[in-house]
Amino acid sequence: MEKPSKSRLLPPRQDGQSWAVWLASLPESQRTDWLRSLSDEDCIGLEWNWSFWGRPDQFPPDGVWFMWLLLAGRGAGKTRCGAEWMHAEAMAGDERRHMAIIGKTPGDVRDVMVEGPSGIMTVAPPWERPEYVPSKRRLTWPTGATATVFSGANPEQTRGFGGDRAWCDELAAWRYPQETWDNLMFGMREAKLDAPKVCVTTTPKPMKLVKDLLARCATDEAWRVYTSSSYVNRYNLSPIYYDTVIAPLEGTTLGQQEIHAKLLSDDPRALWKRATLDANRIREGQEPHLSRIVVSIDPAITATSKSDETGIVVAGVDGPVSLKQHGYVLEDASDRYSPQAWGDKAVALYHRFRADAVVAEANQGGDMVAHTIRTIDPTVNVILVHASQGKHKRFEPVAALDEQGRVHHVGTFGDMEDQMCTWIEGERMPSPDRADARAWALWELMLAHEAEAPIVGVNFGSLVQASPWKL
Repeated sequence: MEKPSKSRLLPPRQDGQSWAVWLASLPESQRTDWLRSLSDEDCIGLEWNWSFWGRPDQFPPDGVWFMWLLLAGRGAGKTRCGAEWMHAEAMAGDERRHMAIIGKTPGDVRDVMVEGPSGIMTVAPPWERPEYVPSKRRLTWPTGATATVFSGANPEQTRGFGGDRAWCDELAAWRYPQETWDNLMFGMREAKLDAPKVCVTTTPKPMKLVKDLLARCATDEAWRVYTSSSYVNRYNLSPIYYDTVIAPLEGTTLGQQEIHAKLLSDDPRALWKRATLDANRIREGQEPHLSRIVVSIDPAITATSKSDETGIVVAGVDGPVSLKQHGYVLEDASDRYSPQAWGDKAVALYHRFRADAVVAEANQGGDMVAHTIRTIDPTVNVILVHASQGKHKRFEPVAALDEQGRVHHVGTFGDMEDQMCTWIEGERMPSPDRADARAWALWELMLAHEAEAPIVGVNFGSLVQASPWKL
C-alpha cells in the first residue's frame, strides 16, 4: 500500500479522553463538519493516527526519561500503548535502533506483543510494517531498526543483548523477573544520539522488582510512572468482558490490583505471605532429584464467571516419605480450558515431567477428570481425593509447610501467588483454582501418608489406584 501524506498530529486532550471518544460524543452534524474539515490525506491517515485514537495517559512522558512504567488494570490498553511506542521509536530519527521485546513466554510475545490484536504487526501502517521472522526472533522495520524477541521465562537470553530501546510487557508475570531485568539493564548501552529508553507495561503485583521500580520512580525524575484503571478503556471493550472478568473482581482485594492497578500489601487474614514465598523461592536447576512428581487438576465444573478457570499445577517432592521432605512447585499451567483442552494439557505435562499420577478432587468433577484423561491416554495413573472440609481447612496444613520452609516455587508464579496471598474465606471473590490445585498436589506428595482415613478406590479400567486422601 502506498504511504499517504502524514495525517496531522493532534495534541492530547485535557479531559483524559482520546480525540476518537470526543468525536464520537458529538452530535452527528458536528461529527460530519469536523471530518469534512480534514484533507483527503488526513482522512486516509486517520485510521493509523495514534494521536487520534490514544488517550493522553497512553503516550510517553515529556522531556528526558529512561524508564516509563505504565501500571494498568486488565483491558486498560497497555499492550496497544507499548506496541505504538515501540513502532514509533523504530520509525523515528536517523539512528538505527537495536531494540528488545520481552514478554512472559515466547508464545505471549508472539501472540500478544507482535501478532496480537494490539500488537506491533497490527498497529503498524501497511507502508511501515516490519518484517517478522519468528525463527530468528526478530522484527526489522523499513528504517533498518530491529527488535529481538526475548522471554521472561529464559533470563539467559537477554544476557547477550545490546541495544537502546526495550518494551517489557507484563513484567510482574515473568517467571524470572529479577534475573531477566538485570540482564536487560546491562544491555541498554547502545544509544548514540540520545539516552536509552525502557517502556514497562504491566498489571502490578507486590513483588520486589515492581516495588524497587516504583521506589526509583519516586526519587529519580528520569524514571516515570503512570497508572490506569480498567474502566478508562471501557468504551473499547465488550460488555461481556466486564460481566465475566471485571465484575466478579470488583469490591475484592484482588480487584484493587487487577482493575485499579493498585499495589497490594499482605492481608493479615491470608494464609500465605509473599515474604515467605520469596524466602523459599529457587531457580530452575536448583531443585534436587525428585522422587515423585504429580500433576494436579482443579477443573472448572460450571461456566459461570466466578468458576471458569481450571487449575493445573505440577509439583514434586524430594527423597523418601519423611518429616523432612521438601516440596517443589514446578509449573502452573492453569487457564480457561475446555475439558478436552485441559485433559490434553494435563496428559502432556504428565509425560513431560515423567509424573507418576494425575490428582483430582473426587467431589469436584473427579469422575469427569478420570474419564477425560482415560479417553486421551488410558496409561495415565489417576488418583482421586475426597474433601470433607472447606478450602480454608484444606489450605491450613499446606500453608504450614510453607511457613516451615519446606515448599519451594521454582521461579515466580504470579497469578497463583496472588490467589494464595489474597484469598480470604467468606469474602466475595473468584474461586482460587490455582491455589486449590497446588494444595492438592502438595497434600498428596507430603501429607497424605499422615492421614488416618478410609481409602478411596478409583476404578480406572484395569487399573485400580488407592488413595488415602480424606480430610
